[in-house]
Amino acid sequence: MLKHSSAATTRTAGRIRVAVDRARHLLAPAEVIASQETQLRYRIERWLGEGGFGQVYLASRIGRSMVVPEIVCIKVSTRIDGWLREAYFGQLLDGHPRAIRVFDNFPLMRADGQVLYCLTLEYAQHGDLSAYLSRSGKGWPESTARREIAGILEVLGKLHRGQTLHRDLTPLNVFVCDGRRLKLGDFGIVRQQSDRRGITARTMNALTAPSDILARAVPRWQARDDVYQVGQLLGMLIKGDAHARIRPHEIRRLSCTDHLKEIVYRCIGERRKRYESAHEMIEALATRPTALAVGALRSLKGVHVAFTGILSKRRSEAIRAARRAGAIVHGMPSMRTTVVVRGRPNPLQAAGRDAGLKLMEIKRLREKGHRITLLNETQFWRLAIPRQSSGEASPKLEIRRPSLR
Repeated sequence: MLKHSSAATTRTAGRIRVAVDRARHLLAPAEVIASQETQLRYRIERWLGEGGFGQVYLASRIGRSMVVPEIVCIKVSTRIDGWLREAYFGQLLDGHPRAIRVFDNFPLMRADGQVLYCLTLEYAQHGDLSAYLSRSGKGWPESTARREIAGILEVLGKLHRGQTLHRDLTPLNVFVCDGRRLKLGDFGIVRQQSDRRGITARTMNALTAPSDILARAVPRWQARDDVYQVGQLLGMLIKGDAHARIRPHEIRRLSCTDHLKEIVYRCIGERRKRYESAHEMIEALATRPTALAVGALRSLKGVHVAFTGILSKRRSEAIRAARRAGAIVHGMPSMRTTVVVRGRPNPLQAAGRDAGLKLMEIKRLREKGHRITLLNETQFWRLAIPRQSSGEASPKLEIRRPSLR
C-alpha cells in the first residue's frame, strides 16, 4: 500500500512539483488526473521511466472500481498515433494472461491547451525484464525460461495470426509480474502487414534488432525478425544479463541443454533459416529432442553427399574417395543433399554435440520433409572403398590424426 500525505500538503506539493517537473516530466507526483471515459481519477505517485511512446508513472486509483486495480501505471504521451495503437491492441489482447492489460484510455486537456494522451495499464510489480535481471544478476533455470518464453510467444502468435508484427520485443517491453510470470507490453510500433513480404524494417531499440535490419541489408521486417528478438530474450534469460545482445559464438557457453542452445541459434542465426513464426518456435520448445540416427545405403553412386565433424582421414581424401565412388560432394547440406557423412563431434560446434551448423541444417531440412540419410565414417569408407572380390585384399586405410577441417 502506498502512503499519502494530507490533502493540503498534497495540493501544495503538487503545485510546486508541477512547475518544477513540467519541463522534463509530463505529470508530477501528487497530481490528480481524470478519465472522461470511465469517470475514474488517478493520483500520480512517482515517475517510473520513459520509452519510445511516452512516459510511465506509478499511480493509485481514486474511488471504487470492479475492474481497475488500486495500483496502476499511467502511460502518457503527446503523440496520438502510438496512443491509438496501444489502445487498440490493448482491447484486442484484453484478457490474454500474457499481455499487460489496458484498463482505460483517455485524452487529458491541459490549461495551456496541450493535449496529453493517457493509458491506464496493469502494474508489473517487478518492473521490466532488463531491470529485474540487473537486480538479480542470475540466469533463470531452463524449465522456467522455456515456460515463460512460450507464454510470450503465445501473445506474439496471436498477433502473427492476424498478420501483425511487433518489431519491439526488447527486455524493456517484457514485464515481470508475480511469480516471475512474464507479460508482453508496449504495442506502440506494432503494424499489420498487407502480405507476407513484411512491413517497413523499423525498430525502436538496437539491442535486440537483427543485425541485417540495422545494417539496412533487409528492407522489410517479417515475422522471423520478431522471432529473432524472442531468441535474444531467451538467451538473456538463461545468461541472466539483458545489457548486451547474445552473439552466435556465445551460445555454446549458455548454461542449458544443447536442445535449447540449438533453438536460440536457430532464432538468431541466418535469417532464411529462422523459425518463420511464433507458432513454429512454440512447437520447437515443446518438442522433445531426438538423436540423429544413422541410416543405411547400398552405394554412393549418384548420391549428393556432404561431410560434417572430425574425420579420421583428411577431409580432402574423403572427398576424393566419394567422387571416385560416383558421389557428388556438397560443402554444405542443401535441398539437393541426400547423404551426410558424420565424423566425431567437434567440441567447438555452434550449439553442442548434435548442433553444429551442418547438423542443424540437416534437422531443418528434415522438418521441411526433405529425406537425408546419415552415415557414420565406417559406413562411408566401406562404400567408398568396397571390399574386392575373393582373393584380393582390401586397400589398407592409413589412420591419420584428426583434422578439424
